[in-house]
Amino acid sequence: MKKAISIFLGFLCLALVVNCSAVGVQNREIQRQWMMISFKNFTKEQLVKSKSEINLTSAIKDGKIQSTAFISCNRMFFTAEIKSKNKIEFSGIGSTLMACENMKLEDEFSKELKKMKNYTEEGHFLTVTDNKGSIRRFIAADWD
Repeated sequence: MKKAISIFLGFLCLALVVNCSAVGVQNREIQRQWMMISFKNFTKEQLVKSKSEINLTSAIKDGKIQSTAFISCNRMFFTAEIKSKNKIEFSGIGSTLMACENMKLEDEFSKELKKMKNYTEEGHFLTVTDNKGSIRRFIAADWD
């Protein structure tokens, strides 16, 4: 009887370990919806009016987040990969193809997204930069 209980407890522990390891790593600081508040020469008002945002809320799988962005007209989709503590890489970038009246902001953002390599998260703010120091700033959408 003791042997049967030991075997049962062994399988129970094994099942718990296997199930716990299947849970994806989460990074609560960056895994949020972020509204863009600073980008190139665009004003904050232009960015807010265009509802420019990136959404990094999907689960991290193999260090990658399947993500989306909305920049005034089209929905973009891409993979965001956290390379290290403050390094990020965007790849697999695509978007819907609606023709809109003013696509300047969207065109600029889609060109720049792949260049963004570094990030810092400070409270409700996310700052993403390229290797030349160009800055894009976001604020958490869930912050009032």
